[in-house]
This record gives sequence, structure tokens and C-alpha cells, in this order.
Amino acid sequence: MKKIIFSAIGFILFTIQIQAQESDIKFTRADTLRGSITPERAWWDVLRYDISVKPDFNKKYTSGYNVITYKVIQDQHVNTMQIDLQKPLEIDSIILDNSKALKFNREGFVYHVETPKQELNSEHKVKIYFSGKPHEAIRAPWDGGWTFTKDEKGRPWMTVTCQGLGASIWYPNKDHQSDEPDFGASLTMRVPKDLMAVANGRLVDETKHNDGTISYKWNVNNPISNYCIIPYIGHYKKFSEQYTGIRGSLDLDYWILDYNIEKAKNYMPTEVHNMLDAFEYWFGPYPFYEDGYKLVETEHTGMEHQSNVSYGNHYAGGYRGRDGSGTGLGLTWDFIIIHESGHEWFGNNITSNDLADMYIHESFTNYSETLFLDYIYGKEAANDYNFGLRKGIQNDKPIIPAYGVNAQGSGDMYVKGGNMLHTIRHSIDNDKLFKNILTGLNMAFHNKTVDGSEIQKYISDKGGYDYTHVFKQYLTTTQIPKLQLYVDGKNSKIHYRYTNCIEGFNLPLVLKEQNQYIKIIPSLEWQSVDIKHTNQFLFSPWRIEYMYYLNVELVKTMEK
Repeated sequence: MKKIIFSAIGFILFTIQIQAQESDIKFTRADTLRGSITPERAWWDVLRYDISVKPDFNKKYTSGYNVITYKVIQDQHVNTMQIDLQKPLEIDSIILDNSKALKFNREGFVYHVETPKQELNSEHKVKIYFSGKPHEAIRAPWDGGWTFTKDEKGRPWMTVTCQGLGASIWYPNKDHQSDEPDFGASLTMRVPKDLMAVANGRLVDETKHNDGTISYKWNVNNPISNYCIIPYIGHYKKFSEQYTGIRGSLDLDYWILDYNIEKAKNYMPTEVHNMLDAFEYWFGPYPFYEDGYKLVETEHTGMEHQSNVSYGNHYAGGYRGRDGSGTGLGLTWDFIIIHESGHEWFGNNITSNDLADMYIHESFTNYSETLFLDYIYGKEAANDYNFGLRKGIQNDKPIIPAYGVNAQGSGDMYVKGGNMLHTIRHSIDNDKLFKNILTGLNMAFHNKTVDGSEIQKYISDKGGYDYTHVFKQYLTTTQIPKLQLYVDGKNSKIHYRYTNCIEGFNLPLVLKEQNQYIKIIPSLEWQSVDIKHTNQFLFSPWRIEYMYYLNVELVKTMEK
């Protein structure tokens, strides 16, 4: 059972607290219904989804059902169940345990379903039929919904993207990240016989129908986020291979639009093998050996759909030919294969309970790019790449927004979050320990949903230092901490302190090179360290800024 926060009183108090903290932002009841564990969500835990959908390409219309298997996890204080499905789709009917039709009413994107009293720890099924013309993505994957388009040969091609917007944009579910289906999910797609339908996990059934359609059923054994369950429908061909990893043989499948199959065979395996080599080294075994790993070609750039990674990077290095670091290093490997696959560990294996903690997904996966370079090209190249990305930081708003209202923080959760982790890594100054922390995270929180505080505490506990204020600085403010240095050459001392930061900011700095080593723990108060002519160079501002996301200032006086 996944972690579910439930308390009607706590729910109300938490909402009030959020509103008080962010009085300049007006959150609605719809935001609260979507983003929190309401009493109508709290009493039941999702065990499994079995989804079936029939998309009509010409009419841009879908119909189907979702069978939700669930367990009653607390005394049922309310006689309703919250099911999420976004307009313009509609629920047609709901059947409980294959026998009882349930009544329901709609409030925006939420359906309140009347349910009978159910015993604690009992398990049940609701089969929810739905249909309609779904919302279409305007600019996938940045805007979610169905994509109905054509491939290069003018033939139908369909898929869905829905992270952030929510999986309820295309099928009915309990649309909250904290409750993944414990025992996995299946997705059955009924499509014209000339099309192939691909989804997460493994293909377990094909059924031909008399009307010229075929149903393809795919099954996932592991828990999975709602937004990761995704169909791809088009003229696909597959090639496969095996990867020998930490847990043995891993099935690798590549589903490619038929006219690109030879290009993909010559390009993708090397990139994927390099990715798996690097990430199994840094993060531990690929989390989903049971479900395999696959890349599926798409029109949009790509997404991290669990065991079903979408790829649209045109078989070239960089991010569609661009290198965000400006070093040229990013052009030597395929950004989409590396980044989106990194989410298999951070995002898909370890999932944030609340959208506000999405830095768990994006900061760590952004940093996976640096770690990939470290493994393939070495530490100096990785340092150059990470520093080069820094120019993309906006500091427009905090990375962590309000909780409980489905709010997303700044896009700085990518590069700034990655620089934060790079900063902490240099502060720990023990790559073996840092690697063990990353591997340990994926073991301790395997297939779990977590709060950001749990990840922060784990890093502090295993790293042997309390980084609470460091995380708070970079995740909840837009201030770039400043390290002030006053050089007292006469007395062979350097005085130092932090400014432009929160109270308690205490990032340790390890300064080393050429057999010289100094460790300091600056605070908001002036401190000093003895220096020699052989090690004063360690305090050169550019050296410190290169390793740590700080501004460094040489001052002429030690002002208060």
C-alpha cells in the first residue's frame, strides 16, 4: 500500500496553511480536489488498474473503461468515492463488483460516486465506462492530452502525454501521485488491424475482432504512476536485444516507425547500453527488470513513461541538436535517451507524493546527465557540463510551491536542482559515499512514493551532515548565496562568511587541488582560516563558483 495522507481535520488545516503562505495566489476548490487527499480519496487504496480504450482517429473520439481494484484502508466515514476525469470526457456508468450500478454526480473534473458501506480491509472493483472527444495536446509533451497526427508517410499516429495535467485527461482514475496501483496495471488498445499499439511492460494478449480491429493488451507488474501509463499507436516495427546488468538479463525492445527501423538499429543500442552502464553504476539496478525496458519512437521530443520511454530526438546528439551547457559535451550523446531513461530511477521508481516535490524527479534526473558524463568522459568533463548548464537558471520563483493544490514550482527544478546536488556532492567530498547514497535511495524507496523531506533526511543521515538548511535555501528561495572573502595578507588569514541567504545556511566547502586541502563551514558570522602561499589559490572566487552554486565576493572590509 502506498503512503496516503488522510485526515479530514488535517486536510482543512493544511489547506488554510497553504492559503496563508501563498496569499498572493488564489487556489480554488478544484485545485484542492485535484491536489490533495480528500476524505473521498482517503478511505481507499488503489491496488490495480485495468484500462481498455478504443480511439477513433478520424473522429478524434475515444471510449473505454477502467477497472479499478482497491482496498478499504480506513473506516468509511464518507459514503462517496472521488473519481477524476477531465472534460470533455464523461463517465457513462460505474459498476461495483460486477453487480451494482453506482450513482454519481459531477463537480468540474471530479465525480462523486455514491458507494455502500464497505468493510475495513475488504477488496472491491469498480468498472468505470467513459467516452467522448478528449482534450488534444497543443504542444506535446509540454501540453497534455491526446495527439492525433500523421507520420511521415501520411498514416495515422496517436499517443497521449499527461504529466502535470494528470492522467484523468484521458481515462478515469484516482489522479494523485501518492497512490500508485500496488500490483501494476494493464492497458488494452483496440485499433485498426494495420496499426500496432504499444504500451508499458509486456505484450500479453492479441485479439482479432470481426470488424477489422485488433486489441493489444500490455501488462505492468510494478507499481506505476498514473501519468506514465501511455498508449502509442502507429505503424511500428520492433527489434530486440539483451543487456547483461546487475540483476541479470534485461530485455531491451525498440519500437520504431517502420521507415526508421534501420537507422534505429545502427544508433539506439549503443546509447542505451552506455546509459544502463552509467546509471546502474551510480543508481543501482534498473528498477523494472520484470517489465523490461523499451524505447518507442514519437513525434514529440520524449517522456519518461515507465518501461515505455518515448523518443523523438531525431537520432542525433544533444537535445534536438542543441547543447544547453554550451560546452559541446552535450552534443556527443543523445539527451532524450539519457535524461528520460534517468527518470526510471528518479520519478518512476522513486515518486513524489505531491506535485510540489517534483524536484525529486527533475533535479535528480537533470543531475543524472552530469553523472552520465562523469562515467563516460570523466569528472572534469562532468564539472564543465554542470557549470555550463547554470546559465539556464532563472531564479524566477521557488522550486517548491504550495502543497496540496497540484501546484508546480519553477522550471529551475531542472538545472538549479541539478546544481544543488552537484554542490552537495562536492561538499560531501567522497564520491564512493555519494554513489552509495544514490544507490541507497533507490533501494530504500524502491517502488515507493515519498515526501521531499524523506529524501532530504536520507541524504543528510547517510552523508553524515545535516543539509536541511542547504535544501531549504535552494528549493524554497530565489537567493543565490554569497560567500564573502576578506584577505588579511599581513596575518596570513582569510576571513569568510555567507550573506544573501536564509538564517542557518551552513553549506560546508571543501577546497582542494594539487595536494592542497582546506575544509570550511561558513555561517552568517565572520570566521577565519590560516593560509599559506601554497594554498591561498584555493580561495580564488572562480574556483569556488565552479564547484558550488554560489556567488563569491572579495571584500575590502569586514563590515557587519
